[in-house]
Amino acid sequence: MSQTDAKTDTGSNTEKDPSDWTTGGEPMTGAQASYLKTLCEETGHPFDDQLTKADASKLIDLLQGESERVKSEG
Repeated sequence: MSQTDAKTDTGSNTEKDPSDWTTGGEPMTGAQASYLKTLCEETGHPFDDQLTKADASKLIDLLQGESERVKSEG
């Protein structure tokens, strides 16, 4: 029987679509809210403090693509 290392296994659940998260319907975390608020300010998008974890994650991914600061860091 083979064991996988969660730190190095590329099939890890860290790549799971936010829509499939079991906790995706819960309110976004404080860290998500803080980062999302910054991204919203940088990109001119309105900040919605009522997003779920899954929706916040999706919006973060979208806004990272629009943020000049994130683009220049990557």
